[in-house]
Amino acid sequence: MTSKQKKVLFRILLSAVLMVGLALLPDKSVLPFGAVGKGLAYYLAIYLIIGYDILRKACYGILNRRVFDENFLMTVATLGAFALALFEDSGDYNEAIAVMLFYQVGEFFQSYAVGKSRNSIAKLMDIRPDYANLCQPDGTIRRVDPDDVEVGTVIVVNPGERVPIDGVVIEGASSLNTSALTGESLPKEIAEGEEIISGSINMTGVLKIRTTKEFGESTVSKILEMVEDSASHKSKSEDFIARFARVYTPIVCYSALALAIIPPIVRILFIGNGAEWSVWIYRALTFLVISCPCALVVSIPLSFFAGIGGASRRGILVKGANILENLSKVKTVLFDKTGTLTLGVFEVTAMHDKEDHDNNDEEEKARLLEIAAIAECASSHPISKSLQRAYNRPIDHSRVSDIKEIGGQGITAVVDGQKVAVGNEKLMEQMGVQYCHCHTAGTIVHVAVEGKYAGHVVLGDVVKQHAAEAVKALGAVGVARTVVLTGDADAVARQTAETLGVGEVYTELLPNEKVEKVEAIISETKNGKVAFIGDGINDAPVLSRADIGIAMGGVGSDAAIEAADVVLMDDDPRKIAKAMRISNKCMNIVWQNIILAVGVKVVCLFLGAFGIANMWLAIFADVGIMIIAVLNAIRAMYIKEQ
Repeated sequence: MTSKQKKVLFRILLSAVLMVGLALLPDKSVLPFGAVGKGLAYYLAIYLIIGYDILRKACYGILNRRVFDENFLMTVATLGAFALALFEDSGDYNEAIAVMLFYQVGEFFQSYAVGKSRNSIAKLMDIRPDYANLCQPDGTIRRVDPDDVEVGTVIVVNPGERVPIDGVVIEGASSLNTSALTGESLPKEIAEGEEIISGSINMTGVLKIRTTKEFGESTVSKILEMVEDSASHKSKSEDFIARFARVYTPIVCYSALALAIIPPIVRILFIGNGAEWSVWIYRALTFLVISCPCALVVSIPLSFFAGIGGASRRGILVKGANILENLSKVKTVLFDKTGTLTLGVFEVTAMHDKEDHDNNDEEEKARLLEIAAIAECASSHPISKSLQRAYNRPIDHSRVSDIKEIGGQGITAVVDGQKVAVGNEKLMEQMGVQYCHCHTAGTIVHVAVEGKYAGHVVLGDVVKQHAAEAVKALGAVGVARTVVLTGDADAVARQTAETLGVGEVYTELLPNEKVEKVEAIISETKNGKVAFIGDGINDAPVLSRADIGIAMGGVGSDAAIEAADVVLMDDDPRKIAKAMRISNKCMNIVWQNIILAVGVKVVCLFLGAFGIANMWLAIFADVGIMIIAVLNAIRAMYIKEQ
């Protein structure tokens, strides 16, 4: 609980105690000034204790020409109740204080709920490192601001410290706590030569890391930017409620004014009875309290806020309430294959010569692999990394130049002064190279040197452990259609899709063809939204084009994470269904609160207008419903594990 919340709670308790104490006092005239207005001074003092901030906000609103808000409604209703009690000389000021007191109770619950939700997001914000241990040439360590660390610098991370910048471990091994980033509680083992991302906590050994990014481009900075930015994206429901409140509040204020004036005038002019001003003003004030839109204005944004907070606790970053709302409408899910449904960890399973025969010449095989690995040395594509891993030797970058990556096809470069092309059949056709078609299942990487075909490397991908479970779980959350869109060879992609239970497969697609296919699927999808899940640089255009783009953050490229609407921090495809379950639950809660708040208010407004509802029922219709709605909204943070 924050100090501000503690202060409000103290004011609530103090006011309640004083109010009860004053009510129990049989004769208030024994108190100094107690005879004036039947203790009016004491009731006003309690009223100011509990409501001075509401009065101040109402005054600011009037001065800034933003009159019609909940503060204005509360101020008019409570001061009106005081005026009526004085006019009737009843001495019953409890209703006026009770309205303000219970309104503050509702505000307190709302503030507490927001704080609770914010805590989960704040845990993400806690991933910001305060310093980096810079390793100096003389071996000493200097603590510096992470912003001052340049790319390629060696830093040291001791046990218990947070990794400040992305890099590669050059010395040491340790266990990492990545729970703040991924929601995964199991520690991750890391050793020399492996990539390490910022934001995780080093648990055991000392690590020396060579940084590969600036702090502003590191994982931790990207996450913080996304979380900060997500608050600015409102859902349609939130926008509607905001517009509704702007129109609704003036209408009810003028309606209350009409209720206070018109019936007494009608009674005088047309019926000939007494005006009964106090009766109708009391009904108008009751009407005002009932009509306050607090439950809607507070609970709807809070539901989305809680939903985003709950998702972030599970390693799912949702970039705004509008995205969370759209997730509940997804009926078609499109997958990239490599890195999304498969690990993207390819292994060289065969090397064939120019005629698709097993190459038994070890020297020739080594030369083929060397050319492919050197040409692909600048690419972050899983196939490139696999070739480099299979090569298993340091790459002399001075041997390669003029590297050009052709999306969905491969790479051309100059290696040892010779023009080399490494990629799929489309690249060979584009380069005019006569190649042989490989009949082995797997990803085929053809190699051409100086326009002449040199052979090909066969790579096999590994399906992710939970990929089939993830595809099955989508059906349980209402996804009717699953599709794989991939640039991979037809045989390999179909085999993978069949293994995982994906309904449709479109293969050998270039990035622009993926975009065209996504647009075609969106146009033919009559009901629901279309989501695309991918990770690579070439997925960025598709992630932007789909109704909802979901990126695999752990192995995904920066471009994919930037373009995506949702980022899964640990690359677990099961979290796609989990994100949709959170969204579904959040939207259910939003509609429950809308129906509850509007339904109760409509009934109570009629009762108030006809004099059946008194101020206490009005308090329940406003503050009571707001508290129920707020408590209901908090449920969006929690979802059962399946």
